[in-house]
Amino acid sequence: QVQLVESGGGLVQPGGSLRLSCAASGIIFSLNAMGWYRQAPGKQRELVATISSGGITDYADSVKGRFTISRDNAKNTVYLRMNRLQSEDTAVYYCRSTYYQNSNWGQGTQVTVSS
Repeated sequence: QVQLVESGGGLVQPGGSLRLSCAASGIIFSLNAMGWYRQAPGKQRELVATISSGGITDYADSVKGRFTISRDNAKNTVYLRMNRLQSEDTAVYYCRSTYYQNSNWGQGTQVTVSS
């Protein structure tokens, strides 16, 4: 079965940093584009960052310059390093794999930014 398992979420103070990980199985990881999405209370799920199979990255304007997405194909893992976190970053963060019309989602990990 396909599995995407996020980890690394938790409580962090404003201005702090956190690194999320997403370990994938059941897919040919190197062929998949990977993405991080988030959903805050009362808001729709939104795209945070993507990285293509070739390593090209893209970011939402709200996180550009603060977040970095990367991948390690040898470990079937995609990461999201989050710096200078703000209260507005509080959300459940989801990992997604995409290969043409196929996509898979992780279960999500909670990130709470609060003092």
